[in-house]
Amino acid sequence: MAEADQPQLYLVTPPEFDLSSFPDKLSSVLDTAEIACMRLSLATRDEDRLLRAADAVREVAHRYDIALVIDTHVVLAQRLGLDGVHLTDGSRSVRAARKDLGPDAIVGAFCGSFRHDGMVAGEAGADYVAFGPLSGEVIGDGVLADFELFEWWSQLIEVPVVAEGGLTPELVAQLAPVTDFLSIGEEIWNTEDPAAALKSLISAIR
Repeated sequence: MAEADQPQLYLVTPPEFDLSSFPDKLSSVLDTAEIACMRLSLATRDEDRLLRAADAVREVAHRYDIALVIDTHVVLAQRLGLDGVHLTDGSRSVRAARKDLGPDAIVGAFCGSFRHDGMVAGEAGADYVAFGPLSGEVIGDGVLADFELFEWWSQLIEVPVVAEGGLTPELVAQLAPVTDFLSIGEEIWNTEDPAAALKSLISAIR
């Protein structure tokens, strides 16, 4: 990715939201900045809840002509006619998801801080690889994805890279030259005014 390029924005839904009010809140955020892709990322495993949430978010996404993917659920992505799936188990499910969803679907893979896993995911057919978290509490192996990982990836690997988890204005400014997408979710949804929070967060890109 050329340093002159600006990263695109990848918006992730909160893990829980009110179906009656969230579409309007989402629209206000989408009016604030150009979003390249959205992801439905709910904590629930209740299929009915997921289906109703997907319908609500998809309606807004299509109104703004934004691709919508869903966390993990390849079958639901197919059933709901979504644009693809975001896999959270690194490279393990990429090849199967690509086979099930076909060549035109979006298949993304979250690979923590593991560059080798990211490379394997890319070779297996992932359209993008996400690394993180970047700050805050960590899970799994307890390692943050650092600047050097994104710098290395952007210089050597053609598969688009996503920075995800714990973005701050300072991290946005630092990572903008070496990442293709900035994944933004809890950073704005945990505030009183998500649209204003998004505007403040991405102002560091300018």
